[in-house]
Amino acid sequence: MTRRYDKRQRAQQGAETRQRIVDATVALHESIGGPSTTVTAIAGRAGVSRLTVYRHFPDERSLLAACTSTYLAANPPPDPGEWAAIGDPQIRLLDALSELYPFYRRNQGLLARADQEMPTNPILAEVLSGYTAAVAAMRDVLDTGWPNSTGDGLLRAAIGHAVAFGTWRSLAVDQGLADDRAADLMLRLVEASSESSFRPARGRAASARNGTG
Repeated sequence: MTRRYDKRQRAQQGAETRQRIVDATVALHESIGGPSTTVTAIAGRAGVSRLTVYRHFPDERSLLAACTSTYLAANPPPDPGEWAAIGDPQIRLLDALSELYPFYRRNQGLLARADQEMPTNPILAEVLSGYTAAVAAMRDVLDTGWPNSTGDGLLRAAIGHAVAFGTWRSLAVDQGLADDRAADLMLRLVEASSESSFRPARGRAASARNGTG
């Protein structure tokens, strides 16, 4: 009985140590970025030795995978499957952005770091592939059912732009828009791109120069 208890206690302690390492890594990634997050820094923040970090996570991939899965489980992105039941595409998009943009705001620190570091860190890009696929699935759900769509790719491009973290960051952080105003602006952009009468700016400018607009 004592042996079984000791085994359970060791397992619990090991799980708690592992979680401290994950929490320390996430906090450091958000505050100083992945390239500056050394094993020494992780160990110091978690209150363990470097050897303990390596015992739980022998390589970067295993550590980043654990951090990503733990963080997204606690901070899940919106589920695009719930939006698919909304028939009106304008309402569907506005509802989606009304969920997505607050998610971006709550998690902007790590998402900004990830956007910056993924192009030069293939391991990070790999472990975040599930998240990036989820964002792509959002676009697939949102670009159906629009009236008068020209089928020229503008609608899909506009929706892809609307759901991108970089778009939210530009509107909300750089321009200072509230999430609801940013969502409304993107809805207007997508609505314009779906209209059969929409003409590219070059065409309108040429018509104006020729006096035919």
